[in-house]
Amino acid sequence: MTLETQPKHDREIAELGPWFHNLHLPDGRQTAPDHPLGDFPAFKWRQLAPALPADLGGWSALDIGCNAGFYAFELARRGAHVLAVDADEHYLRQARWARKLLDLDDRIELRRLQIYDLVRLERRFDLVLFMGVLYHLRYPLLALDIVAERVGRLLVLQTLTAPGEAAVEPPADLALDERSRLRESGWPALAFIERSLAGDPTNWWIPNHACVEAMLRSAGLQVVGRPGHELYVCRLRKGRQPGAELRAVRSAFDERTKP
Repeated sequence: MTLETQPKHDREIAELGPWFHNLHLPDGRQTAPDHPLGDFPAFKWRQLAPALPADLGGWSALDIGCNAGFYAFELARRGAHVLAVDADEHYLRQARWARKLLDLDDRIELRRLQIYDLVRLERRFDLVLFMGVLYHLRYPLLALDIVAERVGRLLVLQTLTAPGEAAVEPPADLALDERSRLRESGWPALAFIERSLAGDPTNWWIPNHACVEAMLRSAGLQVVGRPGHELYVCRLRKGRQPGAELRAVRSAFDERTKP
């Protein structure tokens, strides 16, 4: 994560650094006040917040790739019970520390999980946040299929995208001699980053806007809101069925975990 900052203004915060989330703590301190993106991710939350229910009492929520917990904390403040997961213990350590300071221990569970581990969960969540993760994955569509299985009411996806908002209506079938259409502006396209982007070798895929929406449709999701740039609020489409690949992954896991 190359946009992290190592704070120097506070010894306790510095010992937990570097930080990607700038958390505003009850005593007025901030964890990354000099973040290169500004007050991040607070400005993203200001875009998203009006698109979500103000009262999440009785809702369950899943925050995938929770980092230091900013979004999980905001959902918990609205009344949700949150499972926040991340693959990196460094970020979970930050989140546990901040959760205690914010007095949210009873509303947020933190667990170390890879996104593909979610296939093991046998539950859905009213609200799933999938923010800033998709482009870091080597297998993004499989991950999106797994995430869709966890959605009860709403999914919020945020992902880095290639420039442009154009989108074409794809045909029901593309003939071989029409492959030149793949170069059209607005055709769903996914750019592969073989080496590194912005100094981060975990940036694997950059979709354009049309590709994000196409991938969501392919995973059985319908976009119902665009509250901000690179933000997609989705619901499950009626009749959605898991694909053969996801069934195979689940079957392989079941076989591996048999006594």
